[in-house]
Amino acid sequence: MEYFNTFGGNPVSCAVGRAVLQVIHEEGLQRRALEVGGALRSGIAALAAEFPLIGDVRGEGLYLGAELVLDPEARSPAGGHAAYVANRMRDRGFLISTDGPEHNVLKIKPPLQFGLEDVSPFLDALRRTLEEEPARIG
Repeated sequence: MEYFNTFGGNPVSCAVGRAVLQVIHEEGLQRRALEVGGALRSGIAALAAEFPLIGDVRGEGLYLGAELVLDPEARSPAGGHAAYVANRMRDRGFLISTDGPEHNVLKIKPPLQFGLEDVSPFLDALRRTLEEEPARIG
């Protein structure tokens, strides 16, 4: 069977794709995502050392996940807690979502314009949410 795609090989689509790749290269967007994402991941990992609810932090660049667990040893999923955190972060101006089979992973994927100057406010909002969270969910 041959592969067929309406847009495959279309000169306009190819030009658009090439222009996008050129902007990514010229503006150093991959390097920036790695740098900002590294700072964000390090900050979330520091919070994990303080809040046992964060069982794992993973991802690369600006695509990160923080797995929430009820018990750090058993690693039982904390889906309700993750939903609460995602909603409170939205109230605080940061859009994150939940993912995973048990919906207990905070999916953090800010837009490319999220910069180093945005990392601290995000982490401060996450800290405040984690501090209030156990009392709200129980």
